Parts: sequence; structure tokens; C-alpha cells
Amino acid sequence: MAAAESDREVPSALCTEFLNFSAKDTASKWLQVTDLYKEVYQHLARYVPKIYCLGPNLNPQSEDLLAQLLLQAPLEWYLCGEDPSTGLAKLEQNNQPSQLCGHVFRVGEPTYSCRECAADPTCVLCMQCFLGSVHKEHRYRVRRSTQPLSYTQGFSISRPTALTMASSAEPLTDPLAHLSTDMIARCYNVFSIVLKYAVDMLTWDKEDELPPGLEPPDRGDTYYCMLFNDEVHTYEQVIYTLQKAVNCTQKEAVSFATTVDRDGRKSVRFGDFAFCEQAKSVIVRNTSRQSKPLRVQVMHSSVVAHQCFALKALHWLGHVIGYSDALRRILCQVGLERGPEGENSSLVDTLMLCDSKMWKGARNVYHQLFMSSLLMDLKYKKLFAIQFAKNYERLQSDYVKDDHDREFSVTDLSVQMFTVPSLARMLITEENLMTTIIRTFVDHLRHRDLQGRFQFERYTAQQAFKFRRVQSLIGDLKYVLISRPTEWSDQLREKFLEGLDTFLELFKCMQGMDPVVRQVGQHIEMEPEWEAAFTLQMKLTHIISMMQEWCATDERVLIEAYKKCLTALTHCHSGFTDGEQPITLSMCGHSVDTIRYCVSQEKVSIHLPVSRLLAGLHVLLSKMEVAYRFPEQLPLSELSPPMLIEHPLRCLVLCAQVHAGMWRRNGFSLVNQIYYYHNVKCRVEMFDKDLIMLQAGASMMDPNHFLMIVLSRFELYHIFSSADCRKRYNRENTNKDVVQQNNTLIEEMLHLIMMVVGERFEAGVGQVDGCDEIKREIIHQLCIRPMAHSELVKALPENENKETGMERVIDCVASFKKPGVTGRGLYELRPECAKQFNLYFHHYSRADQSKAEEAQRKLKRQNGEDMALPPPMLPPFSPLFASLVNILQCDVLLGMLGAVLQWAVEPSGGHWSESMLQRVLHLIGMGLLEEQQQLENSSEDHDVSFNFTLKISRPGEAPSNTASILALLENLQNAPHLEVHKDMIRWILKTVASIKTMRELTASTYTVTASGSHAQEEMVCDKDKAERKRKAEMARLRREKIMAQMSEMQRHFINENKELFQQSLEELDASTSTSLEHSPTSSDAALVCVGPRRSRPREKRQVVTCILCQEEQEIRADSKAMVLAAFVQRSTVMSKNRKRPPHDPEHYDPLFMHPDLSFGTHTGSCGHIMHSHCWQRYFEAVQAKEQRRQQRLRVHTSYDVGNGEFLCPLCECLSNTVIPLRLLFPLSSCEQPGLGQWLKISGQQIQAMHSAHRKLQPVSEFLPASPYSSTIKEMLTTFGTATYKAGLKVHPNEQDPRVPIMCWGSCAYTIQSIERLLVDEEKPLFGSLPCRQDDCLSSLARFGSACWTAASQPSVQGHYIRLVAALIPDPQVETSPCILDIDMLHLLVSVVLSYGSVHSQDSSGLSVDAVQLHFFHLITVAHMVQMLLTSEEVTMEQESGGAEREEEEDICALYNTIRTHLGSSLPEVCSGWHLWRCVKTGILPYLRGAALFFHHLNGVPTPPELHALCPGQWEVLCGYLSLPSNLLQLYHSQKVLLDFPRESNSLIDLPDDYSALINQASSFTCPKSGGDKSRAPTLCLVCGSMLCSQSYCCQTELDGEDVGACTAHTFACGAGVGIFLRVRESQVLFLAGKTKGCFYAPPYLDDYGETDQGLRRGNPLHLCRQRYRKIQKLWRQHSVTEEIGHAQEANQTLVGIDWQHL
Repeated sequence: MAAAESDREVPSALCTEFLNFSAKDTASKWLQVTDLYKEVYQHLARYVPKIYCLGPNLNPQSEDLLAQLLLQAPLEWYLCGEDPSTGLAKLEQNNQPSQLCGHVFRVGEPTYSCRECAADPTCVLCMQCFLGSVHKEHRYRVRRSTQPLSYTQGFSISRPTALTMASSAEPLTDPLAHLSTDMIARCYNVFSIVLKYAVDMLTWDKEDELPPGLEPPDRGDTYYCMLFNDEVHTYEQVIYTLQKAVNCTQKEAVSFATTVDRDGRKSVRFGDFAFCEQAKSVIVRNTSRQSKPLRVQVMHSSVVAHQCFALKALHWLGHVIGYSDALRRILCQVGLERGPEGENSSLVDTLMLCDSKMWKGARNVYHQLFMSSLLMDLKYKKLFAIQFAKNYERLQSDYVKDDHDREFSVTDLSVQMFTVPSLARMLITEENLMTTIIRTFVDHLRHRDLQGRFQFERYTAQQAFKFRRVQSLIGDLKYVLISRPTEWSDQLREKFLEGLDTFLELFKCMQGMDPVVRQVGQHIEMEPEWEAAFTLQMKLTHIISMMQEWCATDERVLIEAYKKCLTALTHCHSGFTDGEQPITLSMCGHSVDTIRYCVSQEKVSIHLPVSRLLAGLHVLLSKMEVAYRFPEQLPLSELSPPMLIEHPLRCLVLCAQVHAGMWRRNGFSLVNQIYYYHNVKCRVEMFDKDLIMLQAGASMMDPNHFLMIVLSRFELYHIFSSADCRKRYNRENTNKDVVQQNNTLIEEMLHLIMMVVGERFEAGVGQVDGCDEIKREIIHQLCIRPMAHSELVKALPENENKETGMERVIDCVASFKKPGVTGRGLYELRPECAKQFNLYFHHYSRADQSKAEEAQRKLKRQNGEDMALPPPMLPPFSPLFASLVNILQCDVLLGMLGAVLQWAVEPSGGHWSESMLQRVLHLIGMGLLEEQQQLENSSEDHDVSFNFTLKISRPGEAPSNTASILALLENLQNAPHLEVHKDMIRWILKTVASIKTMRELTASTYTVTASGSHAQEEMVCDKDKAERKRKAEMARLRREKIMAQMSEMQRHFINENKELFQQSLEELDASTSTSLEHSPTSSDAALVCVGPRRSRPREKRQVVTCILCQEEQEIRADSKAMVLAAFVQRSTVMSKNRKRPPHDPEHYDPLFMHPDLSFGTHTGSCGHIMHSHCWQRYFEAVQAKEQRRQQRLRVHTSYDVGNGEFLCPLCECLSNTVIPLRLLFPLSSCEQPGLGQWLKISGQQIQAMHSAHRKLQPVSEFLPASPYSSTIKEMLTTFGTATYKAGLKVHPNEQDPRVPIMCWGSCAYTIQSIERLLVDEEKPLFGSLPCRQDDCLSSLARFGSACWTAASQPSVQGHYIRLVAALIPDPQVETSPCILDIDMLHLLVSVVLSYGSVHSQDSSGLSVDAVQLHFFHLITVAHMVQMLLTSEEVTMEQESGGAEREEEEDICALYNTIRTHLGSSLPEVCSGWHLWRCVKTGILPYLRGAALFFHHLNGVPTPPELHALCPGQWEVLCGYLSLPSNLLQLYHSQKVLLDFPRESNSLIDLPDDYSALINQASSFTCPKSGGDKSRAPTLCLVCGSMLCSQSYCCQTELDGEDVGACTAHTFACGAGVGIFLRVRESQVLFLAGKTKGCFYAPPYLDDYGETDQGLRRGNPLHLCRQRYRKIQKLWRQHSVTEEIGHAQEANQTLVGIDWQHL
């Protein structure tokens, strides 16, 4: 920062003054003065500028200390009248704490809400209160707090408690009772002065002077350039501007920007006025180009100092009142006391009204004080709420203009008051709050058209921002209405209805807004704005529902509301002038007067809130039985049904025409509106209410008149009204598009009639209760397919409490199927509920309907039932809607049904569709079921007036004499073109017969008719069965015929191609024999994999196929190289020491691996084989493709070509090198010396090599010729270099002597990793590995034995000498490591594989087998010694008797020998049994790894006993490795620290309950932001570290690039691979390197077997151990990078994420 840097040294005179200061004396002096206000102000004026803001670098610790001594201590002495430590303790002791918890949530902290008891979603408990409550046994939600100001209303979570209802009442005792009068007076004085001072300073708007009384004695020319936060400019803009303005580094600019964002302001320059003014002008100039500039002020240092202390003073007040409720009450009294200015002059009012002028930090502090004072005292909470309501309009106007988010605005405190039911009702009645909120909302939406309707068309960006802000008022209205009143006072009725009037004014502005006109001729040029209107509709949906619920609780209110709503609707209709001309419609002997209106030509709007509110109230009249009990008070007789149905009908016709493709030229805006109209978020108050309004209107009209109006609006009247419409209206010359449109419109109209008659599951329309509607919704969703809980919740409408009511009924209609390791739990429909399926369910989309139809037909087919999908039985209508059933038997409908059936009889011409016929059949079925139900439910003396069967049996009258509907159906039953509908037609005819029989019951005795009815039904059933049986038999014969034909063709083909089949059978035999490699050659010979007695592998040719060119190739040393795609990566999966610092890659010597395995190199392969030249061509093509891509289009891909990565051409598995395949060399039997002789020969060899290396010449005169072809040698170099590069993170260098060491290390590490994996998964050592891992291990081991041929022979021999020196001391090798610092399996693999370079020049005739065995024995003994040196005395219960006595004695002897050499540094051990157990257990992983190594190196078959987990494996394993089962014979026959065996590493243990993790993360602070809460706390699952991810504050530099905390941690903890849990998102994050990553499903599931990524649903989450084990398995298998590659290939959006910043 380019400021005048000066260290903050306090002058010695000041030090003396500070040291001589006495808080007690100052307080005593204050007690005696008359003008305390003036005295305290003088004290502050003197000391505050000496403590705060003395230079550019603030020092909060010393400032706080001095403020406590010089400023707060005198105030506390004065307050208590004695030593504050004593006085405050007494206050706390006498205090009776509030019943309120008062906990203020931190951002990200878990909040608990009981779904059974909570009054509303804002009723939340903190973790401690929840765990101590009864609610943990209920259904509850866990969410994370998104705002730091959420306040625990634990008292209001359970409705019945007294505190809930009387939350604004006085407490039982006065908290001031136990304070003395003097104490009260002193408190009052101190609080008045301190609060006045704080309010004055925080609301002070002058930059260069102070309030009266605070002027400093000496004023210097020191200023701050203060930068303020806003929500407009981005981090990047601020950082860039600061770098230019104050000439600071990027790191300093990031620090400034972070502080400004957190605290709301930050000084960016300190100095004289001109110096600061210059910085201000640069900042303003740079940020004012695109938007308003950043707010910057040049403030005098004394002003800043006093503002800093003002914040400290508010903190102090909040701290002091925590000691006593009495002090809290006095502070509330001081804050709300009216000042001399009168209205709105209290200190609390001043703070609230200046809220938008303050910076973020100041707002947060005083909001916290309000919450710990005013909102914790019930008496003053009520008074504060009244003041808040009085100022509501002004506060909201300030917020709308403010550029800070709502969580930093005082308006956000509304949730604390408006959600208390008693307070909300008091504010409605006394402060008319409901009207105030709605009026404020309407006033802010000023854009209207000529008719006074809202117009969002021409919104500027500023108005759109304002519109988003204004929506928060709807949230406040929701809080006020969320708790319905149980008792109504006259005043509450009056104020509620006044609020409803205002609400209807709002609705009048919405009625008919955003009208559309059909585009004809050309497409619409610009998509009109539609989202704002639907946003408004969605926000108001719950408000409308709650208004109706309030009306439903009082009959008088309901009647008045209905009248007001009807008046408003009449007013709206009179305002519409659409040029409507009256016309008369006549059809089937009926006529009706209506108006001429075409939806396809006139304006039509989808927004009709007044009509829909009236529909909701009309249903309530029926539901609450008001319509039957008080008909005289209702204007039902004055209603005009055609007026009621007009606009909803237009809206539904618009939807039908859009489906018919008539509005295509109107663009996507209309399609989107129709989508949301039917969408679950809007349909309750849009589509559903329109349907109810049609039902209400139709129930009060002649059904024929209603249908004629419907036909007219659908523009189909001309088709059905003509006299010869049954003769298929003559449209041969009509445009095909018009025919198609009319067909669709007829289908939609028939569907609408079905819905009007059939939708009876709304309480009030039909005789049902609330649960029936939800059950029906769930049944129809599950008829589509089994669904997860979250899918069902999304498909159901939520109420204002975000509840769907699903849990109450789900078990009645569905059974739950638990998930496995993947997938999620599913609900399946109970079979008995399938009969309630309605194909034309009104909430189905077209796609849903076809899926459900297909699923239900499939189910019927499986159950052997007929394929008809008849309509379900329906509940009866309520009396108010009872007349709707007559629509089914009215003349107009029957005429329409008859016409469609007549068209279907004559199928030529496209003037009808199968969907149309299907709907007609469904309607006929509905009529029949209605008649059947009425007959069943009717009493004997009551005649059933509904006679649908009679109407459909009656033929047309003269002169047309048309056939009856029943006759047409009988004709259609045998029509060949209607095969799919025959089952339905049969069902209809069967039902008609059944109903006729029921009607005949009155004519004869019950028994006779019943048997007759049964006989008739059985006859129909028999016909059905016979028909189905005939069809099944025909299908069986057809299948048999086809199978016979296929069989004949197969025989013919085999006869023609005998030679080919013979050849393939021989090949099959050969491959079978080769697959027996893992099984013993003969049952009597024991299998041995190492040493002179080694079993010989069966000689066989190995032929493989290249996946690229598909050519076969035999693997030979002199042929073309064949390679396996492989991926080499650094690994810390088996690390026992993650704190070991990374090695310097240039100078690190990897020859000896430390037993802690802190870093290793793992090689994996997908197992796919290619020619080396094919692979090279493929890789070159990948490189060329990458280079061809334009630089600007380059993004991170799932593989990094520059790093040698590619995707396997076959399986797209990530790879970065290839391993050459190599055959075993047959070894000739040579001399097999004993150990002594071998040691002597080996010593001579090493001496010879030492002398040769000193002379810089080869050991012998000739170098052995390499047995490999040039391509194989090239691939040996390729893989070696790739392993070296990946393992050491260096540039490739094939000459580096460390190349072969890295290859041997990778082989050993991979073997150890696979051995541990087999143990952890409880799998046998052999036979359980997938072939890709098997091939990889074989190739690695055999490559290791050949890699010396591609390296410098002297260097490989040098490695061999040093490796042997670790076992057999060699004076010429200086730096041999301690035996405890060597991993023995790595040593064994390295020494065996490096011996090839010595053996190639060996003329002694030594057998490689013998050398391998002696090395193996030596290293095994060394490992035993290692274990004995690190063993600890553990008391274990001895199990065996004398079975292992020999081993126990031998191990004791060896231990004592070691003790003799080491002195007393080893403890004495008395139990040989214990020692032998330790050695046997500890050495087992090493032996298993050695068995894997020698098996793959030498190709020896494996014993069958090691293919299964069975007892006696120790002896078999020892035998296979040519070891005695008593390993001590290896020793006796020839005369930091780690525990062994090393435990497998696991991912960290996670808590069972996810909220414990959320709680842990919420208390985690960013390590670099001075205690600021981390925004994205992320847990490393490997080591358990919590990191501050995805933030500027914790970015670090890695290889010259800024990376986030997680990326940096992966390189320290996981060698570049990391597994993290993003706690606030409940999401697992995989990272590999800097550019690769993906998100993975978390191991936490809710009770429905689903994850909740993003914590949106809030169901309690618990750890699923199987899923966590799956993540752990991916990690242990080194498959994280592969998983990331597959995820990025499948989802390209993952590629674009900047993973390095996480």
C-alpha cells in the first residue's frame, strides 16, 4: 500500500498518561458531576483519537486493550458503583434468565425445524435446543443457516405453549425489581449516553468534522481514503482498480477487497488530504464507466476513530446486558424513548431510518444488538414491532433503493416479529399492517397500461432490480398470514377485509395483464417479456391460498369476501371492450344467447387472478356449507354464469390452440407461459381454479347451453351444428393443417368436458377430504413409473410451510423399495390402487399420459387381464355442483359423441383420430359408471333420474333417423381398423348389459335377476376368454414356426462351413489349456514359484490381438512390440507419514523405500493391447488434433496431451504410457550352490564390479547382445521414462540412472497396493483379481527384469551393489541405510530385478533360481529381525498348546541373539508364543506380496488352496515360496518405528448424523481472514483437515500459479490426488492435479435412500457405510483419476470448471 508507512509507536508522554490513568477515580468523578453527558463526551474526545486510527496499519489487539482500560472500564465502574468484576457477577447471580434461547445463528450452522409442530418454516431450533427437545423423535428438517441474523424462536415451535400465544405479554415478574433505584438511575445514564454517542457517530455523514462535544483538542492533517462495499461491482473489478489507484500488489488488493466485502468498508490509503483525494479520484474514474462508481470517502482520522469506537461501544452494550435481564430492559427503554423531536425520534427509530446509509459492518453490529435486547424482551418486542410497522413503508422504500442484500438490511428483522401470531394480529388490527404491506407493494409497481394493468414490457435494468427487491414485501405478507386466527374480533374482521380490498386492487391490476394476440402471416419479431408476470404470480400463489384459508375460518368474513370479489370481477368485465357482438347458437333443439368471440383473433390473457380467487371462495361456500345455510346472504341469484366462465374458458381454449399448433408464430414466450400455467408451482391457483370456475358456471347453467358456448369458443360449433355432421362434414378440399388443428381441438374439447365432469377430488366440489386429493396425485404419478421420494415431492404442490402432505398418505398407496450401493429408494404403487387410474388425469402432460398408458397396458398384459383402461369410480359431487353430471346425458354431448363414432365407422379420410375416439369411449364409460353408482346408492323409493343407457340406446329422430350410440359401438366392435380399442368397447357393452340388468331388478325378485345378471356377465366373460385363448394359441404356433425356421438355417450354415467350425473348436481347446495357468500341472507335485525346485510353466505360444488394427501377433522377443495402455501416478494411499516433506526431485535418491511408504508410484492398466507402432500413430493423431484446435477454444479436457496423457482407444480409460508385453525366457538349469558358496561367489562378483567401475570399463570384454527387437527396446525406454517422470515429477530424461529404480519401485508399490486391497475386501490371494490387474502385474514384473537392457549397465550394477550392501555389509559402500529404514518388499523386488544386469556377464554358471531364492531367504530373515526390533510387549491370551513349541523356542533364541548384540536397548521377552504370533502376523503381507511378485515374474501356476479363503494357508504359502513353515529354520540352519504388519489406510471416520458435520464446519474459521467464517468449508477425507475452499483468501502459489486450498492440499496430502467433502453442499469432490476434477455422490442418504446435494430438501441425512466403502475402494484402487476422466467425458460442463481454484 503506497501510504506514508509509519510504525505505530505510542509517544512516551502518552504512555505515562495511560499508566497513570485510573478507571475507578474517573468513575468517582463522574458520580459527582452534574452534566454527565458533557463529561463523558469530553473523556471520549480526549482519548478515542489517541487509541484508534493512528496510522495506516490498524492494530486491533492493542486498540481493544487500551479501549478496555481507558474507555470501557470507567463506564463499568460507574455502572456497578464498585469493581465491575464483583458487580457484574452479582447481577448475573440475581438474574432470572429468559425462556428464549437467543442463539444467533452463524452462516452455515444447522437449523432444525419440526415438521409436525412448527407453526411455520421460520420456527427453528439450534442444535443444543433440538437435541434436548421432544422434536428429535418427530419428523424434522435440517437446513443450514444462510443468514447470520436468523434468530432461534424455540418458544414458537410448538403451537400450544403459552409463550407462543402470549409472546407479546408481560413476563410474570418485573426484572427491575431486584435492582436498587441508584443502580437503575446509573444504568439509565450510562446507556443513554453510550447509545446516543454510538447512534450519532454511526449515522454521522460529515467527513471532516465531529458532532458537538467530541471535537479533538489537537487536530492533525491525517485522513483515510475509505472504500465502501456494494453489491454491483465484482471482486476482479475492485482488485484491478485498487492496484491502479493505490499502487499496491495483487495480494494486498485481494486482502483489501476481501475486507471490504466482509466488513463493508476498508481504508486503502492514509496520509494528508490531497494524497487521499488523488486515490479517490482514480477509483471513481475507473469504476464509473459501466455502472455507478464505487463509493469512496476521504475521512478525517478522528471521525474514523470515533466510528470505530462507536462499534466497540455497541458490542460492549450487547455484552453488558447479557449479565442481567434488568439491564436489557433499561437499554430497551432508553432505545425506544421518544426524543424531543416527537414522532420517530427515538434512538432505535434513528438507527432504523438511517440503515441504508450505513456500511455493512455497522449494520451487522446494531442488528445483533437489537436481537439481543429488543427481541429478547417480550414487552419491548411488541413496542419495537409497532415502531417497525409505523415506519414500514419508509424502510422498504430505503431498501429498494439500497444496493446491499436483504440480509444486511433492517427490513430482514420482519421475520422476528411478523411470524409471532399474536404480534401479527395485533399489528393488523392496530397498525393496519396488511393494508400497509400491500399498498407499499403496489406503489412500487408503477408501470401500467391504459386499462390500469401492470406492464412489465419496457422494464429497464434498474426497474428489474427494483422489482426483485419489492418481492421481499410478499414474504412479509406471507409471515403475517401464515398463522390462521382461531377467534375473530370485529376489528380483525374489519382490518382483514380492508386488506382484502387492497389485495383485490392489486389483482385488478393483474387481471388480463400481458395479453397476447395470435400472429398470422409472419413470426413475432421480438419475444415479449413474460417472466416478470409469472414471477409475481408464483410469489403470490401461497398468499392467495392463505387468504382463502383465513376466509374459511369465519363465515361472515367468507360471505363478505365473496361479495367483494364478485364486485371486483364485475368491474373487470365491464372494463373489457373486445367488440363483443351478441349471437344466438342453436343445436339439437336447444338455443343460447352469447357473444361472438374468437380466441384466435382477439386479445387473450393467461392472468386472471380475480376470477380464480372467486373460484376458490365459491368452493369454500360449498365446503363450509355456507351456501346451504345462508343462501339469502349470498348473491348467487345475481350471478351471470356465462360471465363467470368466459375468461377461464378463453384461457383453456388458448392452451388447446397452442397444442394444436395454431400459435407457432408467437414464439417461445407463449409456450413457456402455457408450460408454467400447468406447472406444479402455479397450477393450484391458475389451471385448477380455471377448471373449478368452469364447473361452478356449468353447475348453474343448462348443460346444453354450456356445451354450445364451449363449442363456440373452441371454434368447432360449425362442425357439430350442421344437420349432416354425422356424414363427416365435407372437408375434402380443406387444408390438411386445418383438418389436423380441428382434430386436436376436438380432442382437447372432449378432454375439457371429461375434466369438468370428472374432477371431483377438491373438497367442496366433490364429497372428499383433503387426503383423497393427495392420494390421487401420488397414485397417478406412480402409474407412470416407480419414483423416488424427491421426485414425488417435486410433482406435488407445496403449501406455505413447504409441506406436500405426502407422508400422511404415502403408505396407503405405495410400498417403499430400499436402494442398493447405487441408485435411490423407490416407491412402487400398491396393486390394489391401480384400479383408480384415470388415463385422462387432469395434471398429466401429454408425455406423462402416454408413459402412464403404456405402463398400465404392460401391467395388464403381465397379469393376463384385458387391455381396456376404463374410467375409475368417482366420488359424488357436493350439492352445489351436483347438476354437473347432467352434462353427460345432455343432447348436445350425445350428438357430438354420436358424430365422432359415425366418423370412426367410415375410416376413409382424415377427419377423425384414434385419440378422439378413445376420449369418446372414455366419456361413454364415465356416463355408464355414473349411472351404475347412482343405481347402487339409490334407495327403493327414490327414482334415479340419470338414465344414460336409455339415451345412448335411442336412435335419432326423423327425418335423419341416425343410429344410436349403442348401435354404432356394436358396429365398431368388429371393425378391423380399431383392434386397439376393442377391449374398451367390449367393456362398455358389458357394463351396459349389467346396468340394464340392474334396472330390471325392480321388476322381479332379487335372486332371479341377480343370477340372470351373473349369467349374462359370465356369457360375456366366456366370450372374452375364448377370444383371448384363440389369440394366444395363434401367437404360440407362429413362434414355433419361426424357431423351426431358425434352427433349420443354423444346421444348413454349419454343414456348409464344417472346416471353419473344426478349426475354431481346436483353438477353443488350446485357449482352455492356456487358461489353466493358474491351476496345478499335476495333483501330486507341490507347486513352487521360486528357487531351484521351481515348477516349470507350460510352454505355450501367446497370441494377442491389437485393438487398433485387429491383427493378431505372437509375443516374442524378436517380433514387433505389443503394449498395454497404462496409467502411472504418484500415490500416498498407503502412506503412514503424511507429514514428511516432499523430496527435492532433482537430488532425491529413490533406491531404498522407507517402510512408512510416504510416497509411492502406482501403475494401473485397463488391460487393452496394441501394437507399439499403432499406439504411436494413435498418440501422434491425438497430439495433432490438440494442436489444430484454435488457442482461444482450448479448454481443459479430461486428459492433458502435453503431459503424455491419452484415452484408451477402446474403453476411454485415462492413460499416460504403455507397458511392453514380454514372454518368459526359459532358464537352463545351472549350478545350484548353497548359501555359503553363493555368498562367496556373490562377493567375488561385487569385487570385480567395484574394480571395473573404478577403471570406468565393463566387467568383461564383451557386452551381452540385447535379445529384444528394436521396437521392444524403444517401448522399454518409453515406459521407464514415463514412470520416472510421473514418479519424481521431473522432465523426462532416459539417461538418468534413477529410471530403472523408479520402475522397480512402481512394481513393488503396485504389488503392495493390490495385496492390501485383497485383504481389505476379504478376497483370496489368487484367482480373484480382474484380468486387467493380472496382466498389468505380469507386464510390470517382467518389464522390471528387462528394463536394465535399456539403461546404462554400470549404473544398474551400481544399484545392485548398494542394494546387496544393505543385506551383506560392504566396506566399499559408504551410505547404507539402517535396516529399520528399508521396506523389505521394495528391496526384494529391486534386488531380484537388478540381478539380470549381473547375471548377463556372469561366467560362474550360477542359477538365477538359486540367486532369487537366497536373496528371498536373506530378506525374509531381515524382515523378521526388523519386526523383532520394533515389536512391543502386548499382553495376549495364549491359545495354542505345544503345537508350535519349536517355532517359539527358535524365535526366543533369535531375539536373545539380537539382544546380545544391541545390549539392553531391547526389552526382555518371556513369551516365545507372543513373539512368534507377532512375526507370523507381521510377515504375512510381505510373503503374500512376494508370492504375487514371483508368480507374475516366473509364470508359475498357483496352488488351488490360495484361490479361496480357507484355513491352512500359511503352510501352502510357505511351500509355494520354497520356505519352511517354521521361518526360523532360515536362520538356525545356517548359524518413527513402524509396527508390522502395516495396517491398511482408510478414509477418515465420518459421523453418522450429517448435522454434526455441518455444525463442525460452521464453527470453522478461515485461517487467513482473521476469524471470518469460511464460505465453503471442505473436509479432506484422507487426513481429516478442514480447508477454506473456493475463496481468494486461502489461495497459495504452486509452481508459479495461484491455486485454491483444496488443490494445494492434494499435493501435500495425496501426491496430487484428493478426495474432499464439501460440507455445505453435501457433495464429494475428486481432484487430480490442477486441471481435473469432478463431483461425486456423497455417502450421506436420507430415510428415502436419496442424496441431497446442495442440502435443498432438508431431510435428516445419515451415513451409508456401503457407499462410503465404495468411495474408499476407488481411493485404494487408485481409480480416482480414472473416475474423474470418465465423469468429464460423460459431462462436458465439468471440463469448463476451474478446478485449481477450489
